[in-house]
Amino acid sequence: MAHYAIGDIQGCFDELTALLGKIGFNHGTDTLWLTGDIVNRGPKSLEVLQFCMEHENSVQIVLGNHDLHLLAVGCGEGAPKRSDTIEPILKHPDGRKMLDWLRAQPLLIREGSRVMVHAGILPQWRIAKAESLAGEAEAELRGKKYVKFFSKMYGNKPSAWDEGLEGYARLRFIVNAFTRMRALTFKNELDFDYKSTVKKMPLYLRPWFKAPDRQNLDHTIIFGHWSSLGYTNADNVISLDTGALWGGQLTAVNLETEEITQVQAANGIDWKSFTK
Repeated sequence: MAHYAIGDIQGCFDELTALLGKIGFNHGTDTLWLTGDIVNRGPKSLEVLQFCMEHENSVQIVLGNHDLHLLAVGCGEGAPKRSDTIEPILKHPDGRKMLDWLRAQPLLIREGSRVMVHAGILPQWRIAKAESLAGEAEAELRGKKYVKFFSKMYGNKPSAWDEGLEGYARLRFIVNAFTRMRALTFKNELDFDYKSTVKKMPLYLRPWFKAPDRQNLDHTIIFGHWSSLGYTNADNVISLDTGALWGGQLTAVNLETEEITQVQAANGIDWKSFTK
């Protein structure tokens, strides 16, 4: 029995299949964590989502920002983007069933001393606090008012955590922290603009996991989202987004041995084409 985690797939189903074959994954005995962003921009988002649903006894996912974008578009509260590849899901006869399944997935999974989220955990949040806050947002996603939640989800404000935050401002910050965070200011404010490498980071920013006095160092946090960061195993974090979508690799880590296995992406997408 082995326990693996794999970084952002984003519709790269062929690479996922190749990677699972390379590690000899067995759905009967092994378990797999996926760091979120299972869909969008890659060519086979539908196939990846179907795979996760079919194998939910051995595969667990957390929601990423692209998964939430699919859900928002699916209920009419998100604006489709030119780079989206979610239309086959939305037009599928079982599309509603797929979206309902996805909407029921968590933002955070904890098993022993390991925690998986899509982007990260705010430095001042202890793991118990992070679990509680994830539960608040998950309840809203799974509740009867989920459409209204998606109508309020988009936005960069508030940028800093305050325990006194209420309503949709509170929920928006929670979701942004778990699914969009990369860099923080020295006041632990979320910076949504910076997406490049740590080496090129401006002096007024730092990676969320480099903030001093982190309150979650008693767990190993497994995440994706930051493809420019690449594979990292330090500071009690394991970063697994290695840019398969952009022509990099899809990466798996054996969480018991910390051995990594990678497959090269067959074709990459030119990210610059999305900024023109």
